[in-house]
Amino acid sequence: MFKKIKKISWKDKVKNNVGSQLEWKHLGQHLMLKLYHLKGTSYSLAAGVACGVAISFTPFVGFHLILAALTAFLVRGNVLASALGTAAGNPWTFPFIWVSVLYTGRHILQGHGEGSSQVDFVSFFEKAGHAILNLDFHLFFNDIWPILWPMMVGCIPFYIVSWLVSYFLIKRALDKISTKYIAK
Repeated sequence: MFKKIKKISWKDKVKNNVGSQLEWKHLGQHLMLKLYHLKGTSYSLAAGVACGVAISFTPFVGFHLILAALTAFLVRGNVLASALGTAAGNPWTFPFIWVSVLYTGRHILQGHGEGSSQVDFVSFFEKAGHAILNLDFHLFFNDIWPILWPMMVGCIPFYIVSWLVSYFLIKRALDKISTKYIAK
């Protein structure tokens, strides 16, 4: 009647809540097959996804789809695949992206444009939207620019690395899928 309750380790809790590796592998394979069936070469599909992933590291929230499509068009990537790649920037990843990009930019600028040490990003993007929609240049240059400039500078290394990593991973996976289908 009174059994000892077995404590569940944090590793088991994470495994139970996040899912097994097999489920994630299956999801990844499913997404790669969907991507493979889009029209285009493995280069254009991988370049399109890479453009979307890389654009997610820029502070231009609300313009990611347009900028991803534009950059995909410039590198002859698949525009639809670039839209899929922007999913890398989502409510779970944006806080980490913004903090990383901001502090990297501040480090690159070595204190120039530092502003306050902590940033309320919700307030920042609300003010940015208000300043842009109302053409309030005073608000933009006093409150937005000191944070936006380091973020723009800081996103450059993340943009380059994320583009290269995602391009080569997606291209390799698509080439593997295409050899599997050709072999059949």
